[in-house]
Amino acid sequence: MRFGFIEQHARTFPVRLMCRVLQVSPSGYYAWRSRPESQRALANRRLLQDIQRLHGHHHGRYGSPRTHAALRAEGHWVSRGRVERLMRRHGIRALARRRFRPTAADSRHSLPIAPNLLQQKFTASMPNRVWLADITNIPTDEGWLYLAVVLDLATRKVVGWAMRDHLRTELTLAALIMAAQRQRLGSDLIHHSVRGSQYAAEAYARQLAVMSAKTFMSRTGCCYDNAPMEPFFHSLKVELVHQRRWAIREKARRDLFGYIEGYYNWQRIHSTLWYLTPEQAERKAS
Repeated sequence: MRFGFIEQHARTFPVRLMCRVLQVSPSGYYAWRSRPESQRALANRRLLQDIQRLHGHHHGRYGSPRTHAALRAEGHWVSRGRVERLMRRHGIRALARRRFRPTAADSRHSLPIAPNLLQQKFTASMPNRVWLADITNIPTDEGWLYLAVVLDLATRKVVGWAMRDHLRTELTLAALIMAAQRQRLGSDLIHHSVRGSQYAAEAYARQLAVMSAKTFMSRTGCCYDNAPMEPFFHSLKVELVHQRRWAIREKARRDLFGYIEGYYNWQRIHSTLWYLTPEQAERKAS
């Protein structure tokens, strides 16, 4: 391991200095270098190249569990522990996570409120049976950009979304209409949201009635009642928002569109979906 460390840092520090610090002989190091590479070392080197490729492809968003799942999907029959060791040894890690503070919609209003009949039972046997809806805010130098999302509970797919520079009902309604137009709806859809005025508004209720959707809402100030939405917003903030600074809202819109439609729905695997992407989970259930 000491010779391996010297080899890894030979372009940064003098070899003889590292040998002295690590208490090994330079001749021993050079003799180690001249030996043929073992089959295990060769396999690890090739595996490391695949790990680095996947890590780069996903912009550093994958830690060892998802990297291991992605390797298995490509046909690499390696243990998760081996992937963890190689990533740790070579300093390959997922993006650092910050504490996530969800943005709650304003529930201080006198509009009609639907009951909380979901009761934190976050299960759905098929797509388009339970949809969750919420809003988050994205900072730009130009001001806040607000993102409304409709998420399918069974597949974790973002089925509808909209972005605006305001928090009026038109924001959430646009996301709901997108979801209704894109998905194949039945007569037993449940729509669960926070208690914000955007979701209790008459125009939003009319659209839900057109869709024959049952309306449920979270209790006031209880983020656990809409808990499956939080992992999506958390991933969005850690994997994209915290890695960028946008001068104007339009640039943020483009990156958010690329993350949701180009990456999250189609490429990002989920542990809750047995390491499938949302699109794969939807096709499998169809």
